[in-house]
Amino acid sequence: MTHRPIGYYVHHHGAGHRARAKAIAAVIDWPVVLLGTGLDTAGIDLCDDRPLSGSFDGVDETASRPAALHYAPLDHEGVRSRVAKIAQWIATARPALLVVDVSVEVAMLARLASVTTIYVRLNGDRSDVAHLDAFRGATALLAPFHRDLEMPSTPLWIRNKSRYLPGITPTTPDHLAEDNRILVVIGRGGPPGDGPAIAQAARACPNMQWRVIGPVTATADRPANLDLAGWVNDPAQEIARAGLIIGAAGDGLVSAVLAANRPFLCIPEDRPFNEQLATAHGLGRLNAAVVLDTWPSPDQWPGLIRQAKMLPPQCRKRLHDRDGVDTAARWLAGMAAAAVQELDPVA
Repeated sequence: MTHRPIGYYVHHHGAGHRARAKAIAAVIDWPVVLLGTGLDTAGIDLCDDRPLSGSFDGVDETASRPAALHYAPLDHEGVRSRVAKIAQWIATARPALLVVDVSVEVAMLARLASVTTIYVRLNGDRSDVAHLDAFRGATALLAPFHRDLEMPSTPLWIRNKSRYLPGITPTTPDHLAEDNRILVVIGRGGPPGDGPAIAQAARACPNMQWRVIGPVTATADRPANLDLAGWVNDPAQEIARAGLIIGAAGDGLVSAVLAANRPFLCIPEDRPFNEQLATAHGLGRLNAAVVLDTWPSPDQWPGLIRQAKMLPPQCRKRLHDRDGVDTAARWLAGMAAAAVQELDPVA
């Protein structure tokens, strides 16, 4: 039997979507084609649909936009081109299913093009009309987090339609943690880290070695125990070596921290639909992280570090599935096989 491919749409805001797609594609027993912006030769490269201003939070400001859509700006050549390219690929490749990670518009396009969709449902309050319609139109929902991190307000029908698949992360390096090594992780989806504030934190803990990966603002007086590494090729290696992680509550970082089972001091950032707040509150409720509203003052750091290191490792470990990538791959391959059998029995 010739496999009709699985399409995997990768959103371009933040790094977690692509990391998840690449991890699954590397192990799945089914051909996978990635679709997204900035893929180059790694898949179907789509035109950028972001505003010329460069500011993008997933929602446009068009007054007449239908409630079932988040982002549908008028007369945008990038949007027009990517819709045409996705539709052409669907018509030519006849995919068994399309995983949408994430975009209610691409989910709607796939459904209109008669494709079985699996919608990646991130955490947060997604009770708006557009998300609910995307959830209804999908055959199933992939929730890349443990079910115990679910928001209590999530309706039962959405929970029942969700397959909870924590642990969709690259293989965790086998490193012993260096107890006095603190790693600050700044992701791609938000603003750069506050260099002077991080320098103050390092000065307040002179016996700790601080290392920052990701962008930070300039600091004129960097202490000797602070290393600003910038972007790194393999953040999982950095996380595995650290004795404590400080960062936001994006699903990519949270998954990596849980996979490495490292103490976590979590400072969620403002995101649409309260995605990071929902995850952070869940981690705090389950004693898997110390959660803060804002960056602490220098005098607070020693106590907060001790508090984070005292949290039981088992509280983090149980929220991670070390076979999460393989589990997700088997499930998606099974969904693709079922879709092909139902829609094209002679394939």
